[in-house]
Amino acid sequence: MLDKFSVFDLIIIAMISALGIASKPLIVPLSHIITGPLLIPGGVVAGGFYMLWIVLGAGIVGKPGAAALIGVVQALLVFGTGVFGSHGAMTLLSYTLPGLAVDLILYLIKHRVCCLPCAFLAGLVANVSGSSMVNIIYFRLPFVPLTLALAVSALSGGLGGIIAYKVIQVVNKHRTWGKGCHGDGKDV
Repeated sequence: MLDKFSVFDLIIIAMISALGIASKPLIVPLSHIITGPLLIPGGVVAGGFYMLWIVLGAGIVGKPGAAALIGVVQALLVFGTGVFGSHGAMTLLSYTLPGLAVDLILYLIKHRVCCLPCAFLAGLVANVSGSSMVNIIYFRLPFVPLTLALAVSALSGGLGGIIAYKVIQVVNKHRTWGKGCHGDGKDV
């Protein structure tokens, strides 16, 4: 699977994965301020902002499987460091599923985080799949709170996708590697 990624792609994936894990402990406590009074898990709001890293990486690398690989690397980072949000053995599943969901939705709609709607949708599915998995593993919320949590998760994830898209636009504007640099489509 790794053969289709250049060394540069793998470096981008590793950096994006690390940034996603590093941002989580900063974002989650802030989200609890919003979600605490609503009695829904804080991760449904915070997830939109740390799932944006998966969408961002998928958009910058632009290859199928990049989002899933980011999820796997994030899970391995959490395993290896024991940082915030470790779900034990279920970490592999709870971190990889959002990446798989992003890759799947981008494959189905034949986009690569190239426009605002696909970025919004990618962020939405990443956060909803992650929130659903954590609900199945831990919370097991009743129907009404689960519906509220997933609706908030969808909105938060979509907003994270929009932020990722805006960052991708800036990166592509100043890109000095890959397609557009020499016009031949080869990494420089």
